[in-house]
Amino acid sequence: MDALRSGALVIACGALAHEIAALRRINGWEALDIHCLPPELHNHPEQIPARVREVIEAARDRYAKIFVAYADCGTGGRLDALLQAEGIERLPGAHCYEFYATAQRFSELSGQEPGTFYLTDFLVRHFERLVAQTLGIDRHPQLIAEYFRNYRRVIYLVQDEAQSDIACAAAIAQRLGLEFSVELTGYGELETSLRQVAARPAEQRIEWAAWPR
Repeated sequence: MDALRSGALVIACGALAHEIAALRRINGWEALDIHCLPPELHNHPEQIPARVREVIEAARDRYAKIFVAYADCGTGGRLDALLQAEGIERLPGAHCYEFYATAQRFSELSGQEPGTFYLTDFLVRHFERLVAQTLGIDRHPQLIAEYFRNYRRVIYLVQDEAQSDIACAAAIAQRLGLEFSVELTGYGELETSLRQVAARPAEQRIEWAAWPR
């Protein structure tokens, strides 16, 4: 096989970048190159398939394997349509909450209380930027009652217990006026999926699309 097509590329949501980097370090997956797209795309999920397509087209002649570290993420099946045409797999589930918790556990949590707002390690760290500022509740806190009127609780899905911030997550729940609980998930199916993608060594590289870790 051509040496230029001897590695594997993971096209990842920037919201998973920290976790993917940790998994690669822990497991010694030096074969994986990572290209991270901005997590702000979750506010405009209709743009995700096109952005992923751009990376695929630029990378397909350089890698033997490409994997997409996105769930459906609100694309309404459009991401799946693209990946099916390209013959590329992605993470399982509708969103990161599901593959972190695993499909079975997430179904149990959702069944217990459909009105659940989920936090991950990433969302706790960047709640102010990605949620409060985007929704405007930092400037107009009276909007919280409207935005979150159908929610009853916050569950913090913890990926890395050593680096988690339960106090901050609890403060977010209090700010939203919701009950709070913690679920230690680890990396869930993110780790399982990347383990299957990891291949023989390639030059390690991480590309960032205008988003700091």
